[in-house]
Amino acid sequence: MAAVKNPVKFLKEVSTEMKRVTWPTRKELTKYTIVTVTTVIFMAIFFAISDFAISAIIDLVTN
Repeated sequence: MAAVKNPVKFLKEVSTEMKRVTWPTRKELTKYTIVTVTTVIFMAIFFAISDFAISAIIDLVTN
């Protein structure tokens, strides 16, 4: 692992690189946020239902 020898130079390079980044517009950011939140909610519901179903099957088998 290489150590940073000149932190000031490193920070200047970071600043330069950050200016090159293409940042999303507000509309794109809103769209991506909605997609992400919707996906997380869907996955949470899916795993909750899966957990319930597996628990019910295990209860049927063990009782």
